[in-house]
Amino acid sequence: MNRIYPLFLLFLILGCSSNGTNRNPYLQEISFSYEMNLNLPLYSPLTNTGSSVYVGAKGVGTAGIFVINSGFNQFVASEASCPNHAPNDCSTMILNGQTATCPCDDYEYSLFTGQMLNRPDDGGRYYDMLIYNNTYNNNIVRVYN
Repeated sequence: MNRIYPLFLLFLILGCSSNGTNRNPYLQEISFSYEMNLNLPLYSPLTNTGSSVYVGAKGVGTAGIFVINSGFNQFVASEASCPNHAPNDCSTMILNGQTATCPCDDYEYSLFTGQMLNRPDDGGRYYDMLIYNNTYNNNIVRVYN
């Protein structure tokens, strides 16, 4: 039994990862909560799978949020500020159906996954969209961080 403890300790040490989080240095993760009633005309597109909306209300994200219906009453909410630029005049992305485009340099992102679709192959570090938490209940989508 005494031989098992050092072996267990060895597995515990080797199982720990020294990798830190992949925190985006350009975007602050601010706290907010926003509710969207899908019965209202402004948010009614979200009743259809694959449809998305931009919410630019003050205090919601850094530059607003994009919300897409990913099917089966599941939603993905993401930050509307380009994840590869500090917030500035051109960093609020443009909604293009199921993608978002950064007008600063034409980077494209999937609203379903938040992943950058046209990542340059130059060895640089590029970030995907910041995804926010959400819940769906009684035709109301609540997005929060």
